[in-house]
Amino acid sequence: MMLKPAESLRNRPLYLNRLIAFQDTEPVKVVTGIRRCGKSSLLKLMARHLRENGVEEQQIIFINFESMEFRNYSAEQIYVYVKERTPSGKRVYLFFDEIQRIPEWQDAINSFRVDLDCDIYVTGSNAYLLSSEYATYLAGRSVEIKMLPLSFSEFLDFHGYTVQERNSPTGEKRKRMVDQDGESYDPQELFEAYVRFGGMPGVADVGLDTDKALALMDGIYSTVVVRDILEREKRRGQRQLTDAELLRKIIMFLADNIGNSTSITSIGNTLMSENLLNKDRRGKPAVQTLQAYIAALLESYVFYEIKRFDVKGKEYLRTLGKYYIVDIGLRNYLLGYRDVDTGHILENIVYFELLRRGYDVAVGKVGNKEVDFIATNATEKIYYQVTESMNEPTTRERELAPLRLIQDNYPKIVLAGNCDNPVTQDGIKIVKVIDFLLES
Repeated sequence: MMLKPAESLRNRPLYLNRLIAFQDTEPVKVVTGIRRCGKSSLLKLMARHLRENGVEEQQIIFINFESMEFRNYSAEQIYVYVKERTPSGKRVYLFFDEIQRIPEWQDAINSFRVDLDCDIYVTGSNAYLLSSEYATYLAGRSVEIKMLPLSFSEFLDFHGYTVQERNSPTGEKRKRMVDQDGESYDPQELFEAYVRFGGMPGVADVGLDTDKALALMDGIYSTVVVRDILEREKRRGQRQLTDAELLRKIIMFLADNIGNSTSITSIGNTLMSENLLNKDRRGKPAVQTLQAYIAALLESYVFYEIKRFDVKGKEYLRTLGKYYIVDIGLRNYLLGYRDVDTGHILENIVYFELLRRGYDVAVGKVGNKEVDFIATNATEKIYYQVTESMNEPTTRERELAPLRLIQDNYPKIVLAGNCDNPVTQDGIKIVKVIDFLLES
C-alpha cells in the first residue's frame, strides 16, 4: 500500500491553536520538541495566520538559525539585525527557529522585550532552552508549547485520508478510512502503517517507502546525537559527552525496553552482562556517567521518562520509572521492525497521545499491581490499562484486576489492540486503541 505524499506545509491545528491563544500576549512563546517534528513548519503556519489576519509582511521577521547565513552570529549581531528591520510605529512579530545555536541568545530576547513593541516566538530542540539559566532571564515571561511527532489522526490527515463512520447491520458504528480517490481502507491497515513508519512529518514527504523512511530516520538520529547531545556540553562551556558508542548502546537499551521498569543500576548491569561495553573499559559505567547520558537523551526529547505513583499512598516513588521513545518509527530504525513487542508499542503510542491531550501522566502502583497510566489535568483523572488483546479470559482478568482495586470513582478504561467484545465491565470501560486514538 502506497500512501500519498503530503503538501509542503500541512496544518497542525492542535499546536497552532495553542500559539494563536497566546498571540499578542507578553510571554515569549517557546516551541520545544525533537528535531524534525514540525516546529519550523508551526512557526510558518503562525506567520501565515498573521498575514491572513491583516499583519503586514514588514512586521514579520523570521530567522532560521540552521541557515549558514546566521551560523556565526552573536546575540549582539542578531539584535542589530532585527532592529534595522523593525518598522517604525508598528508591532513586530519575531520568529526565531532553533535559537539555541546562538550563544547567549537569551540576552537578545530579553532586549527585544524591553526595547521593542514585539511578539516573540522561538523554537528549540533541547530542553536546555528552558533550563534554570534561561529561567533567570525570563522567569514567568515565557510559555512552552510542547510539540510531538504526528498523532495517528494527524498521520491520516497528512496522507490524505478522512475518517468516516457508518452503521453496521447490527447497529454499531464502524469507522473506515477513505482516500482522496474515494477508495476505502480498514482502520487496522492504516494503523499498522503508523506503527511501522511512525509519525515524523518528513515520512509524509518521502512516502511510506521503507528505504526512504530509514534514510530519513538516520538523518534525524545523527543530527540529534551530534548537535543536541555530543555538542551540547561544548555550548555550555562544560565537560563534553564524548563517548558516542556508549551513547548509542544506552539508546538501544532504552529503545528495547520501552514500557519496562528501569533503573540506572539495571542499565549499567545489563550493559556489562551482555558485553555491550568496549572491552578496554574497566568496570561498568559510573552511575553519574549513565545519568548524564540519559539526561542528555531526555533533554533532546528522544526519550521521555514517566514516574511511578502510589495510588493508595498518594505519592510519587523514586525508583523504577519507565522510558518511552518519542516516535515508534525511530525505534524501528534503531532495532528493526518486529511485531513481538505489540503491547509495549501500544503503550508507547497511548502515552504520547495522552501528552498531546494535555494530561500529566504517571504509572500507577496499587499494592503489588500496576496501572499503566494515571492521566490527570486540572479537572480530570483517568486510569488506563493498555493491552494487545482482551479476548482471552486470563488476559481480561489480568488487565481488569488492578483497576478493580482502586476505590475512587474516577473513570477506569482498558485500551485494547484487539477486542471482540468492547463493553463496560464492573464499571470499567473497554475501548479499542484505534477508537481511542481517533476520538475528537
